[in-house]
Amino acid sequence: MINFLNLEYFVVAAEELNFTKAAKRLFISQQSLSNHIAHIEKEFGVALFNRTTPLTLTYAGQRLLVRARTLLTYKDETYHELADIKDFTVGQLSIGLSHTRGRVILPHVLPAYRSRFPNIDLNILEGNTSQLETALLHGDVDLVIGMLPFRVENIETVPICAEEVLLVVSDAVLENVFGGQAAEMHSRLEKDADLTLLQNCPFILLKKGNRVRTIADELFQEAQISPHVLLELENIETVLALSARGMGVTFYPEMFAANRETLSPAANGGSPLHLYSLKNPVTHGTLAIGYHKGHYMSQATKEFIRIVKEMI
Repeated sequence: MINFLNLEYFVVAAEELNFTKAAKRLFISQQSLSNHIAHIEKEFGVALFNRTTPLTLTYAGQRLLVRARTLLTYKDETYHELADIKDFTVGQLSIGLSHTRGRVILPHVLPAYRSRFPNIDLNILEGNTSQLETALLHGDVDLVIGMLPFRVENIETVPICAEEVLLVVSDAVLENVFGGQAAEMHSRLEKDADLTLLQNCPFILLKKGNRVRTIADELFQEAQISPHVLLELENIETVLALSARGMGVTFYPEMFAANRETLSPAANGGSPLHLYSLKNPVTHGTLAIGYHKGHYMSQATKEFIRIVKEMI
């Protein structure tokens, strides 16, 4: 008879398509994993894997993978629901968000949540948008905190707050490019942060595919300018740090800028950073919590959403 453990092991093997890697991930021997897979194949009388290099799923294996994930989801939801009935203060909550956003949000939210639910086991998954949405879709996390819209299906969202992407310009950049007119340029940017005023400045941007970079490219296109991109980086904190050192103009979410030491003159060698609102709909978005609408939502999860909405 097939049990949940057999299915869990099969799913990991199907995801890895390598018995050695799957066994390490499961902390069991490769022989033990092979025995579990052989048991399922014997039970159903079909081969689940093509024993090729690399390993591939048979059609039967592909269909079982879909069913197994569904059954395991139902199992987890049943346990969660019964735990809620017994005592909703006991359980587990997995949250996905970017590491930068986590730095801003979690110190405000988690202490309050922990004091309210001290027996809830918290797991935090940090990653990029694609990784987090995939984890949410597969049930690896209960919630994802990110910007709308979410790009996966069957996701319900709860709006949290508005967020704006700001233009970041250091005094050093203005002085290097505009010389004695730097102060005048700063005044003009305060009145109207027009990107065309900065078209001769170097820019430091995130690599394409990041939401902030997508917004920047839309702004450049709308302003009909081709910026001099000095550097393209993966990490938004590195981008800000280099901008603080006067290497280029950049863009930075308003939420991340709160209480940011890098923005102070003392932290960046005496070259203050100025944050300007572009007053453009493109730069405005909505931070939200996403969850799989087909999955059971525990009381502990509902309370986490409530606390985030209350505190952010």
